[in-house]
Amino acid sequence: MGGTFGTRCGLPAVLLCLAALLCANLLLYFYLDALYQDTNPLSAHTQCPLRHFKVGTMTTCTPWLQCPEIRAEVRHVKLIGQGAVKKVYLSEWRGQKVALSILSSEQYTDDFLHGLSMLRALQSAHVVTLVGACEEDGVFVTEYHPLGSALTLDATLVQDRYRWRNSCHTRLQLAIDYVAFLAYLHSSPVGIRVMCDSNDLHKTLSQFLLASDMRLLANDLDALPEVERGRRGVKCGHHELTGDFVAPEQLWPYGEDVQFSDEAMPGYDEKTDIWKIPDVTRFLLGNVLGSDVIHFHLFQIYTECKRKEPHMRPTALEVLSVYRSVYDSMIESQSQRVRDML
Repeated sequence: MGGTFGTRCGLPAVLLCLAALLCANLLLYFYLDALYQDTNPLSAHTQCPLRHFKVGTMTTCTPWLQCPEIRAEVRHVKLIGQGAVKKVYLSEWRGQKVALSILSSEQYTDDFLHGLSMLRALQSAHVVTLVGACEEDGVFVTEYHPLGSALTLDATLVQDRYRWRNSCHTRLQLAIDYVAFLAYLHSSPVGIRVMCDSNDLHKTLSQFLLASDMRLLANDLDALPEVERGRRGVKCGHHELTGDFVAPEQLWPYGEDVQFSDEAMPGYDEKTDIWKIPDVTRFLLGNVLGSDVIHFHLFQIYTECKRKEPHMRPTALEVLSVYRSVYDSMIESQSQRVRDML
């Protein structure tokens, strides 16, 4: 009697547990499917007409702010960043948090105006949203991203609020965002551009903002010279570059016995950006579970990016294709494991 009664009571409990497990697996499957089905979501740029913006809680697009609106309506809150070219203030405009960039010194006016012109010309899903500008006052306004630059990535992802995003999926998507920006930059509406503020890893990462949805946005566009085919090429600054991070063609080629000369230094092209992709990717992927597998799948493209001869390196678009293929395979593998559990 006791054994029969126990069996009758235990069977519904087992069925209930199995049903609960099935429901949990279904929820996980639909969650993963929704989370990873779109690796290039619609941005505010594509939702607004040319020379318009929408940030924060705005529901409608507004024309870029001009001098009168910026002077009257943009209120400084606090200094959040400072470099040689500009100071950046967290500011407020009609209840929206924005970033106000102000020219630091007139000697950097050309760099400041170049950055502003690039910001205007390159508005896209890859670049921070421009809110407005007043050239005569040496200011421009962009969307505010509280997480700051990509340098904060590791510190951000250990916070309770973002810990669940600290995965190889999220981190590979950030690497895709980085390479996608390079691909856009190398075939931009204003010609082939090179990221010159990228002479070391720290400087390169500081050029990008980390959005709250864990996407990378190019932010600092003060040094994007144009490569003109058939010309001498570009040079990133007038001083000698050193170190393993920069591409070989950016190093002084005439040996230590010959003093560096800016005039004698050969120019180079956008393939310098390709050389740096593996180093930036390694930082973005970090040491999370599964990152070693991703590195394994990217090993061949890493090798191609690090070819000494610039013309032998792949284009950013070719690298992007490989990165997206690895991402898609990873998501399909994850989805298949979930389906196998059902």
